[in-house]
Amino acid sequence: MRAHTLPPARKRPLTPLPASGIEPLSKSMLLFPAIDLMSGEVVRLCQGRADQKTVYSTDPAAFARQWEEEGGDYLHIVDLDAAFTGELRNIESVRAICATVRIPVELGGGMRSEGAIQQALDAGVARIIIGTRAAESLEFVREMARAFGSERIAVGIDARNGIVSVKGWTESSGLSAIDFARKAEDAGAGTIIYTDIATDGMLEGPNFAETQRMLDALDCQLIASGGVSSADDVRRLSQMPGLYGCIIGKALYDGKVHLSELAAPL
Repeated sequence: MRAHTLPPARKRPLTPLPASGIEPLSKSMLLFPAIDLMSGEVVRLCQGRADQKTVYSTDPAAFARQWEEEGGDYLHIVDLDAAFTGELRNIESVRAICATVRIPVELGGGMRSEGAIQQALDAGVARIIIGTRAAESLEFVREMARAFGSERIAVGIDARNGIVSVKGWTESSGLSAIDFARKAEDAGAGTIIYTDIATDGMLEGPNFAETQRMLDALDCQLIASGGVSSADDVRRLSQMPGLYGCIIGKALYDGKVHLSELAAPL
């Protein structure tokens, strides 16, 4: 299995916007098209609810290839079955994606043991996202960062009203998102992925204020997730100094954002 390298910054130039008063996308922010997997299908959930599911494809690798061709820098994959159950049920789909694309892949959902992480890395994944288990044990994050390297370990922080949610967004942990992010960074996480649950899948715009608060609190890489509804949202995020990346999900699938409008072809 080919090993994917981790890009430190955007690999390609960006197409300037027509004169419209809007600044072009920052060249330092990476675009992370999202692929959510459930039962081998590409799906999107509304605010993390399994009973509000839209199926987009039964061929995840084809979707991955499409996002790469259109200008994605890095694929963000979530195994939703694993997020709810803790069991990796889509690993073969993940393996097929990693074998198909040249850009790196990060994977979240069910990363609750060293064995699960090793299995994902063996499938070709470049970076692992620890969510529920991180909220339960920062020592686990520390151990995994030591075992695999901080650059391979991200902590996913899914929050509602500033409080961390776990187990596929079904339970509140009672932890402050910003306090937890600082502790995760101290434990060795090289990347924090911050998702605002209230905006995710709603196409109403990201929570810019909370994203900025996270940026101000951290020194490690921060990826923003949730609520992107337009190219203007992406450009506004790109103007936040130091923001490493932006995850784009439903807006891509609904045709409200086109990666090719944001990134010039190779």
